[in-house]
Amino acid sequence: MGVRYTHQAITTEEQIDTLKQRGLLIDDVSHAQKTLDTISYFRLAGYWRHLEADRSTHRFKKGSKFTDITDAYYFDKQLRALLFSAIQTIEVVVRTKIIKHFAHTYGAFWFMNEECATNSSRFAANLAIVGKEVARSHDDFIKEHFRKYSEPELPPVWKTLEVVSMGTLSKLYSNFSDATAKHGIAREFGLNHHKFLRSWLECLAVIRNCCAHHSRLFNRVFPIKPQMPVRLSGVWITDFSFREQTLYPQLCYLVYWLNSISADNTFVKDFKHLLNEHPTVNTRLMGFPAGWENEPLWK
Repeated sequence: MGVRYTHQAITTEEQIDTLKQRGLLIDDVSHAQKTLDTISYFRLAGYWRHLEADRSTHRFKKGSKFTDITDAYYFDKQLRALLFSAIQTIEVVVRTKIIKHFAHTYGAFWFMNEECATNSSRFAANLAIVGKEVARSHDDFIKEHFRKYSEPELPPVWKTLEVVSMGTLSKLYSNFSDATAKHGIAREFGLNHHKFLRSWLECLAVIRNCCAHHSRLFNRVFPIKPQMPVRLSGVWITDFSFREQTLYPQLCYLVYWLNSISADNTFVKDFKHLLNEHPTVNTRLMGFPAGWENEPLWK
């Protein structure tokens, strides 16, 4: 059983004094105060954990600077914006592919047909979530549909799948019963098995939520790791010595996915430019292996 929490709120000035007492170098106290007045202490704390020499006392390693912490924070903020744009491209295409591939063979309401699911309990759970997400939608085409039609209880897949969450879309794809149909979609993205697309969809939903909720990507341990094929038909990586639950493999599959959609996308160029703008950011903390810049995918 834990102890009762008794700490009280402290002022920004007291927060700065605490950081200095723990060994953090703060050259510009006024700038630090403005920063902590706009970025909460514990949001910023995620960007200095790797600088702590002792996690129990929170003492900083010698030479740790407040400016390095803020540089990592603003790098992360810009990275989320870059990723969100890339995810938008992928998400729109994936929705379109799933709608087109499955609807022609299995009809407009396959997501309501238990025979199209591999697991009945997951089917029921998914359908319940789909119903709630459609009910929450304020899109004109959804409201217009319900004004005109009363049956079935949900709109056809080409309307419904446009308003469900990325996580729900991932679950519907995963639980779909026809492996051949799922393979067909995976091949459109240069993947040789639907298990990789299923894995990447699950991981992408997590990354998307991080971006949408302004959560830290830098130095993060992700709850699920993407399945990484050793070989792919497109330009891929050759070194798999990275830590699996870091950001690096997440970015690798995202770059490959983007390339399969649009060969002239600028994600790699934009990411490298972002790193150049934040030279103090340590890519090793995001799982990048030595020499990652020389990987075919990242050239």
